[in-house]
Amino acid sequence: MRFKSPLIAISAAGVLALSACGGSGSDSGDTGNQSQNNNDLGNTGNGQDPTAKGPVTIDGATKGGTVTVTTLTGLTTTFDPSEIYFTDTSSIFSGLVGRSLTQYKYDPTSKQMILVPDLATDLGTHNDNYTKWTFTIRPGVKYENGKTVTAKDVAFGMTRCMDAATFPTGACQYYSNVYYKGGSTYKGMYTDPGSKFKGIKVSGDKVIISMEKPFPDMPYWGTFPANGPVPSGAASDPKTYKTHPLSTGPYMIKTFNLAKELVLVKNPYWDPATDPARTQYPDGYDFKLQTQNEKTDQILLADTGTGQTTLTYDDLLAPDFQKMKQDSPERLTLGGSPCTYYWAPDGRKITNKKVREALSWAYPYKNVILASGLIPNVNAIPATNLMPPGLPGRTPYNVTGRKGFDTDPAKAKALLKSANATGYEIKFLFRTDDPVNVKVKDALIKGLTEAGFKATPVPTTTASYTTARDNVNEDINVRSSGWCSDWPSGSTWVPTLFGSTDVATSHSFGTNYTAFSNKSVDNQMDAIQRMPLDQQADAWNALDKQIATKYFPLFTLYYTGIAQAHGSKIQGDNDDNTLGMPTWKDIWVSQ
Repeated sequence: MRFKSPLIAISAAGVLALSACGGSGSDSGDTGNQSQNNNDLGNTGNGQDPTAKGPVTIDGATKGGTVTVTTLTGLTTTFDPSEIYFTDTSSIFSGLVGRSLTQYKYDPTSKQMILVPDLATDLGTHNDNYTKWTFTIRPGVKYENGKTVTAKDVAFGMTRCMDAATFPTGACQYYSNVYYKGGSTYKGMYTDPGSKFKGIKVSGDKVIISMEKPFPDMPYWGTFPANGPVPSGAASDPKTYKTHPLSTGPYMIKTFNLAKELVLVKNPYWDPATDPARTQYPDGYDFKLQTQNEKTDQILLADTGTGQTTLTYDDLLAPDFQKMKQDSPERLTLGGSPCTYYWAPDGRKITNKKVREALSWAYPYKNVILASGLIPNVNAIPATNLMPPGLPGRTPYNVTGRKGFDTDPAKAKALLKSANATGYEIKFLFRTDDPVNVKVKDALIKGLTEAGFKATPVPTTTASYTTARDNVNEDINVRSSGWCSDWPSGSTWVPTLFGSTDVATSHSFGTNYTAFSNKSVDNQMDAIQRMPLDQQADAWNALDKQIATKYFPLFTLYYTGIAQAHGSKIQGDNDDNTLGMPTWKDIWVSQ
C-alpha cells in the first residue's frame, strides 16, 4: 500500500547511531501505548475471528467531544473508495466512514489487528483451490441517506473499481484485475460502458467471485475500501463521488476540502449491532490538513484547550519526541509499521546499474536524518531487503554490503568512473513550503555532489508534490517513495512494485516508480501465485533478492515504526500496525 499522501519525507532516511543492518539493536523503549520489536516490523499478525459480532462497547468510554486531527498530509488524491490506496486515506475511510467485506479489529492483549467480518457475515467461504469465493452480505446496513445496502451494491462497488483508466491510482488493478476471472481484459464500466464483467455475480444476499488463479488472500483483500458498496448510477459519478462518498460507517462527511480540512459528523443510520469492530463515541472528527509538524508538536506538548482533544498520525520530530517521552510518555503511541521507504531511479532514464549502485553509496543517510528529525530506532530503522522484517518467508539479504547507514563517496565515485558517468545529473523533487524538507534538500545536494554527481533539486509544494512525483513526464529522474504491506505476504510487494508497466501508453507509474519491466520476472511472479500456499512466502523472498541482485532497480532507505502522540483527553489511540495509523474504531474523548 502506498504510504501517506503526499509522502511526508521525500528523502528522510536513516538513523545516526544504529550499529547493525536490518533493524537489529535495542527497541524503541517501553513507553507509550505500544513499543515495537524492530526485527518484527512487518509482522501484522495472522489472527482471525470469523464469528465476531456487534455491537462493540469499551469499558469506561464516554460519548461526546470532537477529535481534532492535525497532519502535514493534504489528502490531496481522492476519497473515492474505488481509488483509495494510501495508508492515511485507507485508514480514515475504513475506520470511520465506509465499510467493506471484511475489516480489522484491534486486540489490546496481543496488540495486533484481528481480521473479522464487516459487511459480510463471516470471512467468506471458498472451494478447494481458492478459485471461488462466496460472501453473504448481512442485513440491516444502510447508507447515510437511509437506503439499505444490498449485495448488488457491493458487487457494483467491487466491479466499479476495476476501471483502471478511471481510477489509475487504485488497488484493484493489482488484485481484482489480476486475480478475478476475466479481470485482465475488462476495461471497466466507464472506459467501456457496453462491457459486462462476469467474474462477480450476485445471488440473493450473496456475492460470488470466480478467480482466474488461486487467491487464498481474498479475506485480506476484502478489507480494502474498494470491496465495499457503491450506489449505481449518477449518485456515484467519479467526478463528484471522490469528495463525498456515501457513508456506511459511524461517521459521514460534512465538509471536505482536499487540501485543507475534512470534517466528519455522526451517521444517524449506522447501526452498531451490524458492526463487529467500530464504535461511535466522539461527536465528530475535524482533520486539519497541511499543518506543519512543528506546529502540531507544540500543540500536543502544550496540551491545553483543544490540544487536549487533538491527535496526529504524523510522527513527532526527534527533539519533541524526547520531551514527550520524558514529560508525558502515556500520550505517546509507539509501534510497528509494515513499511519501507526507498529511492526509485527512473529506469527509463538511469539505465546503467552501476549509476544506481553509486547513488546508493552517495546518499547522505546520516546528514539527512539530522535534517529530517527522524528518531533513532523508533521510526527509522536501517534497511536491506525491500520487504520489512517480520514478513512471512523473509530472510535477510544485503546486496551492496552497506552497513547500517554508511555513506561512501569514494565508492560512489569509483562506480561512476567505471560507468563513464562522472558528474551524472540527479534531478529530485523538494517542497519549498516545508522547512524540514528544504533542509533535507540541502543535505542531499551536499552529499550527492561530494560523491561525484551533479545534484539538481526541482521545486514543488506540499499540495502539488504527489501530482508532480506521479507525473511520468516530470523532469526528474529519481523519485522517493514508500510502500507498506497490503497484508502479510510478499505478493503485496514484488508484483505491485516490479510488475511490468508501460508508462508511455498508460501515462502513469501506478506503483512501479522505477518503470521496471521484465518478462522473465513477470513469468516468475505468475508461477509463484499458482504455487501451493505454504511455498509462496519463501518464493517471494527469493525473487525479491534476485531482482535486487541482478537488476538493482531501487535502493532502500529505512524501515518505519511510528512515534505518534495525542492530547490528554484522547483515549483508545493505539497502533494499527497493518497501516501504522491510529485505531480509529476505538477512540473516545474523556469528559
